[in-house]
Amino acid sequence: MEKLIKNRSIVEDPWLLLKEVSEMSEIADKAAVPLIVPLAFWQENRQALKQRPGKTAVWLQSDELPASLGEDLHSFGLIALNFPVFSDGRVYSSARELRSNFMFKGELRAIGDVLRDQLFYMARCGFDAFALREDQNIDTALAAFDDFRDGYQVSVDKPEPLFRRREHVL
Repeated sequence: MEKLIKNRSIVEDPWLLLKEVSEMSEIADKAAVPLIVPLAFWQENRQALKQRPGKTAVWLQSDELPASLGEDLHSFGLIALNFPVFSDGRVYSSARELRSNFMFKGELRAIGDVLRDQLFYMARCGFDAFALREDQNIDTALAAFDDFRDGYQVSVDKPEPLFRRREHVL
């Protein structure tokens, strides 16, 4: 089983991420396995996926908007957002939109080109689970959440700007 960082701890990942799948027959032998499927596959096979015994989650590419999940958004316990390359920042906006605008409370997982240097910022946008790129050391990556003491900007994890937070402390 793969490992990932979830809620700032290293855990076993029970989910199987399907990067490419085109027909339901391809997952017939995985009936009880929790699957993370591409958005397009979910949209094409929604009813059949809802009836399978195993849990199903969805992942979005950086150019797919969270609004495309429609009424299904809150039925997912997990939504994964894919970083095709570490420099593609659109996924940060999608994470923030899911947490702030759509009030998504489930697991929000970063997948793809996820690097240690990004974890602090990803957490500020609402991610709580991180499937690191294979060449990243998961044990040393945990320290990334403490790289900075605080942030100036408003974020999902701290909805007040620093100057307002400082007023409460003084």
